[in-house]
Amino acid sequence: MERISNVPGGLGTLLIHDIMTILRTMKPSEPPAQTTTSDNTAPAVPVPDYRPIERFWPYVDLPEQPTDEELAKLDPELSEALFGTPRAPFSISLEFPRFDGPDFERALVLARASAEYREIGPEATRRHRARFHPADALKLRQLFEIVGRFDACDVLIDDRPVPYARELWLPLTWFLIR
Repeated sequence: MERISNVPGGLGTLLIHDIMTILRTMKPSEPPAQTTTSDNTAPAVPVPDYRPIERFWPYVDLPEQPTDEELAKLDPELSEALFGTPRAPFSISLEFPRFDGPDFERALVLARASAEYREIGPEATRRHRARFHPADALKLRQLFEIVGRFDACDVLIDDRPVPYARELWLPLTWFLIR
């Protein structure tokens, strides 16, 4: 008979005959009882007797693509993320809130005469944004003379806040005035 020594687990020496005897006495477990559904079978879903209507009110007439007006109202950073970088000409924008005084109406008239004018935010915190191109440097200066005295007025270069926009970029733009 063949012996196995140094069996792990501290069993000492075993005979192969002993192992075979142990294996013969072991019985396989009973197979699990067969059920009609297995764990991976999807539950039965009742089939409706009718087919629902495919249109959904009130969204029946909405276009699949945004209109040009909706695309123009997009935030420039969102537009850039969605559609890539457009080839837009250099621009300087002034963004200012409502302020008290007789100059506010004149500022709105000048802002609406810009290359692009937008109102941003709800009525209580509405801001006005006017975009100017280099050819409109005189109009930009006229509007800045009215709204530039307020700290809430922001100067944006290509629709982004840039350091020293008030102190450097605007005076450089004034050189374009003839």
